[in-house]
Amino acid sequence: MTIPALSSEARPGLAPGVRLTFDKARDRWVVLAPERVLVPDETALEILQRCDGAKQVDAIIDELATAYSADRSEIEHDVKDLLASLIEKRIVTA
Repeated sequence: MTIPALSSEARPGLAPGVRLTFDKARDRWVVLAPERVLVPDETALEILQRCDGAKQVDAIIDELATAYSADRSEIEHDVKDLLASLIEKRIVTA
């Protein structure tokens, strides 16, 4: 299945039945999805916490570039790649 390019105006959010929660037993954030648990790394967590269904991809990229004083084009590449992967896995909708 080929995922179309993610628009900068897309408003990513967690898919129905998916939630991001802090797991006290693991002492870390996890993504709970039907029949699976994902443990995001620090970068993925920063992106997922901003996927509220209201914020545009461009705004997420700008926030992260500012927060980490990083090159926006690098952040854009990382964010769009991760979101495309999560959309393909039906963890995120856009």
